[in-house]
Amino acid sequence: MDRVDLRSDTVTWPTADMRKAMAEAEVGDDVFGEDPTVNRLEAEAAERLGKEAGLFVSSGTMGNLVAILTHCGRGDEAIIGDRAHTFEHEVGGMAGLGGVQSHLIPVQPDGTLPLDAIRRAIRSEDVHYPTTRMIELENTQGSVGGIPIPKPYIEEVGALAHEHGLTLHIDGARIFNAATALDCNVADLVEAADSVSFCLSKGLCAPVGSVLVGSKDFIKHARRNRKMLGGGTRQAGVLAAAGLIALHDMTERLGEDHANARLLAEGLSELPQIEIDLDRVQTNMMFFSLREDAGITAPELAERLKTHNVYILDMDERTFRAVTHYWIRPEHVIEVLVALQEELS
Repeated sequence: MDRVDLRSDTVTWPTADMRKAMAEAEVGDDVFGEDPTVNRLEAEAAERLGKEAGLFVSSGTMGNLVAILTHCGRGDEAIIGDRAHTFEHEVGGMAGLGGVQSHLIPVQPDGTLPLDAIRRAIRSEDVHYPTTRMIELENTQGSVGGIPIPKPYIEEVGALAHEHGLTLHIDGARIFNAATALDCNVADLVEAADSVSFCLSKGLCAPVGSVLVGSKDFIKHARRNRKMLGGGTRQAGVLAAAGLIALHDMTERLGEDHANARLLAEGLSELPQIEIDLDRVQTNMMFFSLREDAGITAPELAERLKTHNVYILDMDERTFRAVTHYWIRPEHVIEVLVALQEELS
């Protein structure tokens, strides 16, 4: 990359291997089911996550929306976190396009939703109420710093959902980061879920795309909803080829990103103007803040860092988010720390 960019792992450029695979990809018309590269990606993604079938979509937002439209009908209700990406950052699509109502549960510091709160949110059979159809979890939970959600909790939520005839969807945009941090098999981690979406275009470096996985019947209906949203593609194998490299190779190296995040966090903790909770840096994401006496605001500091070719996301007047990825190496972490020390001194 041409800069040290920590704003998100969405800024990743495709690797040289991805560019070569895209140029040489075998293609066909995906709406006719004839793109062999897309078909391979969907099948291998489903197998990797322990589900029956997969669906290639253009983005994580589309993957989540297609899942919600498939699980829920108009006027139905979905139980989700009040800081879920689906609720906060996906343009209200579930309400605007699906007519699906959100029942919000407070996201806890560990990224979970309280089980008792979920249980209380499930509607009874009353003619006045919307019908509860699904529960959604996010893993990793980005709003609290990329915290991985462990399997035992997911199993408890899955059991609760299925006890009441509901489905469980996991927004797994960074599910492979979660599995890496928890040192577990990703299929085991999401075993209790009825559907999972995951992004190829964040830390996995593909230029475009996500995959939604679930049962064969679920994906059959999801494919129709994808088409309704304008997500039917033609020779999409040029994109799926990069996705296959993301799935095969990039998922196996995420520990490096986590190690670099830890290196950065420890360096930040040594700067007197910075506040950071090291216990919360568990994957490739972190939040940190300027102390009140730092003498500069977060937007001002972010702007100054650009003169060092360092890009970082200011969240408000004092808070930043930083996300490591394939294009951030240990030497880049040192560059960031030196730039911060210079600007804060």
